Amino acid sequence: MSAGLTGAGIFVGGGGEGYRQPQELLLKAGNRHGLIAGATGTGKTVTLQVLAEGFSAAGVPVFLADVKGDLAGLAAAGSETGPLHEAFRKRAATIGHDLSYRACPVTFWDLFGEQGHPIRTTVTEMGPLLLARLLDLSEAQEGVLNIAFHLADAEGLALLDLADLRAMLVHVGERAAELKLRYGNISAESVGAIQRQLLILENQGAAQFFGEPALDLADMMTLAPDGRGRVNILAADRLMSSPRLYATFLLWLLSELFEDLPEVGDPERPRFVFFFDEAHLLFDDAPKALVDKVEQVARLIRSKGVGIYFITQNPADVPEDILGQLGNRVQHALRAFTARDQKDLKRAAETYRPNPRFDTETAIREVGTGEAVTSFLEPKGVPGMVERTLVRPPQSRLGPLEAGERAALRAASPLGAKYDQAVDRPSAFEILTARMQKAGAEAAAGGAAAKLEFNRARRFEAPQPQPAAPRRPAGSASRSDSIAEVFGKSLARQLGSKAGQQIVRGVLGSLFKAR
Repeated sequence: MSAGLTGAGIFVGGGGEGYRQPQELLLKAGNRHGLIAGATGTGKTVTLQVLAEGFSAAGVPVFLADVKGDLAGLAAAGSETGPLHEAFRKRAATIGHDLSYRACPVTFWDLFGEQGHPIRTTVTEMGPLLLARLLDLSEAQEGVLNIAFHLADAEGLALLDLADLRAMLVHVGERAAELKLRYGNISAESVGAIQRQLLILENQGAAQFFGEPALDLADMMTLAPDGRGRVNILAADRLMSSPRLYATFLLWLLSELFEDLPEVGDPERPRFVFFFDEAHLLFDDAPKALVDKVEQVARLIRSKGVGIYFITQNPADVPEDILGQLGNRVQHALRAFTARDQKDLKRAAETYRPNPRFDTETAIREVGTGEAVTSFLEPKGVPGMVERTLVRPPQSRLGPLEAGERAALRAASPLGAKYDQAVDRPSAFEILTARMQKAGAEAAAGGAAAKLEFNRARRFEAPQPQPAAPRRPAGSASRSDSIAEVFGKSLARQLGSKAGQQIVRGVLGSLFKAR
């Protein structure tokens, strides 16, 4: 069992006095999902590392998020001169394990492109549901976002990055009156709120996540030349400062796997295994629609040959409908200091098949670091009896890599040529900008033409000036003026006065009365 494998499964631990049954995770049940739980410092990371090594050795590609930076040690072999070697050697002897050290074939990824190959997706592939969750939008704002996606699809406007989405929202806002009867009210306030959330997202560095080339999942589901599954490690230490982005990204990855992979039923071993560290971030304050989607994916993705393993401090962090689908469980110690902790501990113990040799609740409280209470599915899919287990030592390094080691591994990866350089092809932003510039140019050209025509008309068609009449003293009548003309002018002046206006009203009134 030097590679951590038995004939049909992954050797996890066991053996020794009080640990009678060796514990293994059957590869055939690897797609039935699992849970690794326990308080901080009880050994969850080592268990995750052991399982990742085992799946890789069995030819199963693995994806995991490195929250603290220490899982990067999977890319380097453990050392017989290291400070932990003596403790590992004693543990291996106790459980009957042949301890040897070797590195796993690892590919490093990073949403920000700093500690690994950039992971990108397009705004269209993310979709309005997950994007609304990421932006924490209200129902009305999510409705406007859906309109933007629908209109972009109808008009052939590709939404690739955040600039495209911003331009599309401006386009929708400008056409709000036109679109109202077709899609409903589109308020400027909702558009503005979405734009502000996009700005916050961009300031968190998430703008690099949206764009091309988009991630091809096939590049994660590859084997090393020696037949081992490649271990894909996402650098998530910086990503954890944006927990909503972290959870949304992992849910997007699960959704893409679910949509792209064909049905395979129950294979002899999984096609891909997904470790979801800090799983509570996915469910904290999540709307019911999102939790329902996670439950649906967890329930149906098993038939695609994908196993999902949630890592969290307390099993209560995972909704019961999802928890019930997790057949392979490793429960490290839980601390019950408060009444709520005691209640959670009791609930956790009740989910295991009891063992007459010990009390499960007491065992979960008492196991030390590197020990666990485990239950794995049996060949017929029945949950195994709970056992106290000494977890085997990892073969790879327990701890982080040096910056130079990580850089050398990244430089040697063949995926750098495909993903490290971003591509910006014409999409909604460029198309809408070109339309606006064209409309502005046409308006300017139309205005210049109208002004030129007006000046031409003034120059060639204006009436010729008439000779000025001879001037005469003001107030004096011309000799040619008749008595009637003089009287008429006098009457006009009187009509302009207040008294004249009264005369006119009286005359007009008598005429209408006479009729």
